[in-house]
Amino acid sequence: MQAPISIPSILFGLVLACVTYFYGVDSRFAPKNGDEYPYTHIVRMTNAADAWLPLQSEMVGIKNTKPPLLFWQGMLSTNHGAGWSLFNLRWPSLVYTALTTLLIVLSAVAISKNLSAGVLAGVIWLAFFNTYRYGRPYLAEPPEIFWLSLPFFLLLIVGKRLIESKLIFPLITGSAFGFALLYKSVAYIVPACLVLTLWYWQWRDCRVMECIQRDLLKVISIGLIALGLFALWFVFDPDPMAIWNEFVIGENAGKFAARNTSYLKDFVWGGDSVGMLLVTGVANAGFLAFVVFNLFYLAIRDRKSMSTEEKLLWIWIAVFFIIFSLPSQRSGRYLLPIMPAIAILLAMHWQQLSRWTFWLGLVLQGIVLIALAWLSWNINLWSYPIWHWFLLIGAIAIVLIGLFQARFTKTATLLACFLTVLSLSSSIMPLDGAAGRFDAKTIAALQGKTVWFPCDFRAKDEEYRFLIPGANIKGYPASEAKNLTQLANQYPLFAVQAPVNTKFTPCPDCEVIGERLEMRARHSSDEIKAMLLGQVSDNLFVKEYIVFAPFNIGKDAAPEKDACR
Repeated sequence: MQAPISIPSILFGLVLACVTYFYGVDSRFAPKNGDEYPYTHIVRMTNAADAWLPLQSEMVGIKNTKPPLLFWQGMLSTNHGAGWSLFNLRWPSLVYTALTTLLIVLSAVAISKNLSAGVLAGVIWLAFFNTYRYGRPYLAEPPEIFWLSLPFFLLLIVGKRLIESKLIFPLITGSAFGFALLYKSVAYIVPACLVLTLWYWQWRDCRVMECIQRDLLKVISIGLIALGLFALWFVFDPDPMAIWNEFVIGENAGKFAARNTSYLKDFVWGGDSVGMLLVTGVANAGFLAFVVFNLFYLAIRDRKSMSTEEKLLWIWIAVFFIIFSLPSQRSGRYLLPIMPAIAILLAMHWQQLSRWTFWLGLVLQGIVLIALAWLSWNINLWSYPIWHWFLLIGAIAIVLIGLFQARFTKTATLLACFLTVLSLSSSIMPLDGAAGRFDAKTIAALQGKTVWFPCDFRAKDEEYRFLIPGANIKGYPASEAKNLTQLANQYPLFAVQAPVNTKFTPCPDCEVIGERLEMRARHSSDEIKAMLLGQVSDNLFVKEYIVFAPFNIGKDAAPEKDACR
């Protein structure tokens, strides 16, 4: 039960992780956060303005929602819009995730003096579900985590002697923190500098006066360098007051306002309580969440025998948790920067972790895999390739081996993290092929024309711009998506949705330009029950038709509210 994971298993896990992260990276259905399309919109609009600043957006109040580095990254990776694709927007996230993984490996090797333990730490971090969810799409988390973590990784890799640096390390650290602030939020300077201060204090054998005399000025300098870099946004942006109002006041200070009843009540109870922050923070680990709780127990039990490096990692974790428990809006997403530290600690204590916490993770993986197999079997809209079934069978087999063979439980849980996510991506990939796309003839017919699509969240139109490049996309409320008569009376070109197995009859004098399959986002309890009984295709998917209503030509000029804005 306590046998260490074998080197071949670690290497196989690393290969499996690479396949999992690259497969479907350009998919519209890749697990992500809803912020991706608003960020994409800002990049597209800023590209169109042909200027780096100010950032541009058609969404009210969502222009300076994040600092400019994230959007400049998107402008460069898409060659200022010339290579406009999800892959080009997302590949820098993969690079940042890979660099963070490399630093995790090097840090764990430096601490443990064991190469296999270091690689295991990197594989564990990649196995966390929210590393996968936030580490591939076009989001701020991959660069934020890398730049915030870089100074701490360097201290772990080089060791205590680096704290004596009075110029090089403070300059590197201040610049790294500054890049993190310019990617995500100025608020991160507080936990970052506090962690650094406590690391200095720990390495000074907890001598406060010595730490103040030798290190306080360095930490202050680091903070000033980081804030100075962030302040360049205000210096070069022609409208600094918009940044102050939208980003500083709205996006950051606004998170301290009471969200429900009162600040104190929200702190101790409800969905925004500090308890929920702990749960959602641990949930970043996905199927390894129970293992992380086990790690917390071991830390409390063995707190008196911790090594210095372990104490440093726990300081990193504790400070970020305490600081991000202070705003009224508490989200486990804000704790993603501590997940590398948790991955290193899990690798260090791999042999001491209870098999039963891994066993619970296997049970969850088994449930997900069986559900995916059931859905795949009952979808009659396409045929899956044979390797999809081998993938599902192999993943379920590994889960079963881990459940019933104690010596393989930990290894099976780690490998199944990747196999489960890979099976999820494989199950929905047909929608990224011909079945879920408009054909070339349809795309050519819609060049330069305004087409109205259903929209259920801000900037959803950016998704349709990838489906129909060259069209002018606008959004109407998604609740109207099946009302053919109403849509035909409003728009000359529009998308309407209908059941997949029902013959579609367009309105009189209307013409169907193109069609595709789309997966529905929200389902009623009755529809979920029907899917459990095998009626998957009719309830999980809809057919989306683009209809031309010639009697409405000219209505595009009429003032219509865009539901995507």
